[in-house]
Amino acid sequence: MIDTDRSATITIAGQEYQLILTTKATKEIAKRYGGLQNLGDKLMKSENFEMALDEVVWLLTLLANQSILIHNLQNKDKRELLTEDAVELLTSPLELATYKNAIMEAMFKGTKRNIESEETDTKNAKAE
Repeated sequence: MIDTDRSATITIAGQEYQLILTTKATKEIAKRYGGLQNLGDKLMKSENFEMALDEVVWLLTLLANQSILIHNLQNKDKRELLTEDAVELLTSPLELATYKNAIMEAMFKGTKRNIESEETDTKNAKAE
């Protein structure tokens, strides 16, 4: 079972997939884009519509396959990985646009840091 604090869920052709940013996926993204920080720029500045779709399909396939790979590592019943061709055939451009939000959610959850704020000592604070 995938930790939902680390994933976003999408549905492709009636099948649910969890998008998850793993260390493995981060390395693949770094190879392709030079790092996570360059990913947003690349997606927004794609030279043409076809290239933008290719990037979203690649990223969607990569992140969805992470949950399948984790399942296959932890279970005897192996699931088949998604392919970019399957994602292209089973989705519409409109769906891909909505999946972009799930991609960003998975990326955010995968990179978020738990930040705790320190309580300030109000006894010594000056009254204004």
